[in-house]
Amino acid sequence: RIVDWTDRSTCILFGDGAGAIVLQGSDQEGGVLSAVLRSDGAGHDLLSVATPDVRELNGRTLGKMYMHGGEVFKFATRVVDESIRQVTEDAGITLSDIDLIIPHQANYRILQSAARKLNIDMDKFVSNLDRYGNTSAASIPIAMCEAIEQGRIRKDDHLVMVGFGGGLSWAAMCVRWGIPEPSQLQGN
Repeated sequence: RIVDWTDRSTCILFGDGAGAIVLQGSDQEGGVLSAVLRSDGAGHDLLSVATPDVRELNGRTLGKMYMHGGEVFKFATRVVDESIRQVTEDAGITLSDIDLIIPHQANYRILQSAARKLNIDMDKFVSNLDRYGNTSAASIPIAMCEAIEQGRIRKDDHLVMVGFGGGLSWAAMCVRWGIPEPSQLQGN
């Protein structure tokens, strides 16, 4: 509903999807090792959806998405690798300790830029852009689910999830995966 199908600079980029990650307390080892969450309101106009005053909404439609693609790309290529470096340092691990990076699926060139800057092989980055496009906030949960289904995530792996979006905002989390592989959970 917010994609402007006449805006060729954005309409071809986005897919449709839904995803969620459920967290729960556990006595098992593993869990969140570190996290960062940042925002910079100076870039609020680079990626946004115009909305009417909420007090006046009463059935009016929301505005369409606007993205200044070049500036968002520059922003993303700066914050993705910085965030990965910060969460690994805060977690007390090195970049080489990372088993898998599950990034927001916005643009493959952003992932390539991060891999190059971090000197990490692209095989450590989960990517499904070729199948779904950018599914916005659903992209990390969808990519994680697929990585689990493909057997790419194992107990005690160090995972980094990293995302960015409107506002401008960005976040990353480093976790040590504490759940056995699905085949072990089901007793197979």
